[in-house]
Amino acid sequence: MAKQHISFTLNGQKVETLVEPRELLIHVLREQLGQTGSHIGCDTSHCGACTVDLNGKSVKACTILAVQANDGEVLTVEGLAKDGELHPVQEGFMQEHGLQCGFCTPGMLLRAYRFLQENPNPTEEEIRWGMSGNLCRCTGYQNIIKAVQYAAKKMQSA
Repeated sequence: MAKQHISFTLNGQKVETLVEPRELLIHVLREQLGQTGSHIGCDTSHCGACTVDLNGKSVKACTILAVQANDGEVLTVEGLAKDGELHPVQEGFMQEHGLQCGFCTPGMLLRAYRFLQENPNPTEEEIRWGMSGNLCRCTGYQNIIKAVQYAAKKMQSA
């Protein structure tokens, strides 16, 4: 199978690479572009550890072909912090102890980022529903909810 040339914006920088038509975005991000923050958890889209932002939507990069990102914009956990300052969702997870082992955290952060773009003033129930596609095997989710609430308040006051 012939490789295809694709280009897209990754965390604010234009990137170009060659991919096989069947190659998944998560593998291109991790193996070709060195963005190893997004994790491969289940390969079935159930866990959400691979969640990234693609063209303004949360996607599970283990179910998206890399060619689908062509001419698009991809944000990974590596692109959240700006100028050495944590994004409010990162700060919230740190301040509210929203992680334990950290495996799910990159996907949680990216989903929280997009969720708060979609709903900047969510209720606890809305947060639970909005984050429900991302699984954590360590926490009871309560601190993750608190972390998203923290980020929402910080983003509203900014």
